[in-house]
Amino acid sequence: MAAPVLRSLGSLLCLWALRLPGPSAGPGAAARGLDVASYRERVRAMFYHAYEHYLESAFPYDELRPLTCDGQDTWGSFSLTLIDALDTLLILGNVSEFQRVVGVLQEGVDFDIDVNASVFETNIRVVGGLLSAHMLSKKAGVEVEVGWPCSGPLLRMAEEAARKLLPAFQTPTGMPYGTVNLLHGVNPGETPVTCTAGIGTFIVEFATLSHLTGDPVFEDVARKALKALWKNRSDIGLVGNHIDVITAKWVAQDAGIGAGVDSYFEYLVKGAILLQDEELMSMFLEYNKAIKNYTKFDDWYLWVQMYKGTVSMPVFQSLEAYWPGLQSLIGDVDNAMRTFLNYYTVWKQFGGLPEFYNIPQGYTVDKREGYPLRPELIESAMYLYRATRDPTLLELGRDAVESIEKISKVDCGFATIKDLRDHRLDNRMESFFLAETIKYLYLLFDPDNFIHNDGSDFDVVITPYGECVLNAGGYIFNTEAHPIDPAALHCCRKRKEEQWEVEDLMREFYSLKKPKKFTLKRASTHGEGKDAKDPEDASSEKSGEKRNSKKSSHSLLSCPSQSFNSKLAVLGQVFLDNT
Repeated sequence: MAAPVLRSLGSLLCLWALRLPGPSAGPGAAARGLDVASYRERVRAMFYHAYEHYLESAFPYDELRPLTCDGQDTWGSFSLTLIDALDTLLILGNVSEFQRVVGVLQEGVDFDIDVNASVFETNIRVVGGLLSAHMLSKKAGVEVEVGWPCSGPLLRMAEEAARKLLPAFQTPTGMPYGTVNLLHGVNPGETPVTCTAGIGTFIVEFATLSHLTGDPVFEDVARKALKALWKNRSDIGLVGNHIDVITAKWVAQDAGIGAGVDSYFEYLVKGAILLQDEELMSMFLEYNKAIKNYTKFDDWYLWVQMYKGTVSMPVFQSLEAYWPGLQSLIGDVDNAMRTFLNYYTVWKQFGGLPEFYNIPQGYTVDKREGYPLRPELIESAMYLYRATRDPTLLELGRDAVESIEKISKVDCGFATIKDLRDHRLDNRMESFFLAETIKYLYLLFDPDNFIHNDGSDFDVVITPYGECVLNAGGYIFNTEAHPIDPAALHCCRKRKEEQWEVEDLMREFYSLKKPKKFTLKRASTHGEGKDAKDPEDASSEKSGEKRNSKKSSHSLLSCPSQSFNSKLAVLGQVFLDNT
């Protein structure tokens, strides 16, 4: 059966911390009197307070303006909050609304518009949101078309949106412009200066799109951009903040893990896990050495000059709070907890994380005192709680619920906090509040959510290319918290048909040469054909054995062979072989 296989170490290569089962809240939480179920329901109520007011007051605009109870377009006129909130609806269990919104998006969203859109934001929010909803559609009870997950209306929408972004990658370096006009391509006067994150945050969505559609162009351009950044790192192994995508000259030479750089590092790790990619993981591990050597001071991370390693800004940025969660994915849990606790002290000081925090002075930075309800510290708490069950992480979740409700809740939703010192509000509720902040809070307090699946439940679907197992867990969140099912990437490999034809010819050839009976083991529908055995080795296998969807579906659940030697072990940690 499939469940024992999924729990084995060998098949856990691509299934990370969220897969691991454990106690519902941990004994420490009960001892401290934290009612996890109560907070989960409060988070649910927060979602609907924001979501319903968006529908009533702001749809079809991108975002809700909660102080004036109206809407505005911000990132391209996509009804962005609706796209961003779609998979959160399913995580909260609302399948009927998920189904309704899928229909609304199919009818109302148009990408053939004369709008200048952020390449980065459109990818992580729109392409990522549509891809995630596409892969979750069957679980949500949506009637999917024949060939799903290799086809479907949401997949076609994601592909259309991504194709609108491709002109941005047509540069001498392969690094994309930051902005593209969805109708006309890159404007002639567009600045060639793009931030590092805006270049290196495509591999998760674009590789997923390539695997599902069979068109390699998306993964190819994402990889080329990643390699260009790697090629242009400094002699001490650091990358700067902004680079000219035409000349590859660094315009902003501050190196750190925060704003302008953050999700580049995140996608090297998540791309490596998603694609079983040695090169991406090697890149990150080299960067990680340089980051520790030059930017880490007493479990804080500062900004330094990328060529010299000298401190340029002794500040902590709220966007850096994703780092402990990322550390947990590579098994560095002890360091992750120490850094998390530093960041948590800042939250306790203000009831939120200011955009910039001066570490030596222990206070906010001028004109960077706001908190736009960002998710990063809550994200790290969710990851680390899955790995450690430390009740301190639940306390952060409690503090987040209490402070967000107390400070930013208004009649029409939740407002950005303009200044954490006096709790003044700003008239904006970004779409990531429903996509990320609420989602990570809910998952922190909902240990039995399907996202945390340990592999004991799964679906077997039939595609044009064979059987496929989906919804078995191991979801990988893009940087907008849209979950991607890694198994889906192995459902739509057209090359398998050609490979099977070759195997059939080989079988016929060897049967003529040798009287000995044998069968060549057909490669799993998740693999690339590396499992085909030499006839001499295959002779011991039972001839004519056929796969059955339920009895032998465990073989489909195994991750394809992974060339870089990593193993997932207990507590959600990835241990490299050299540790």
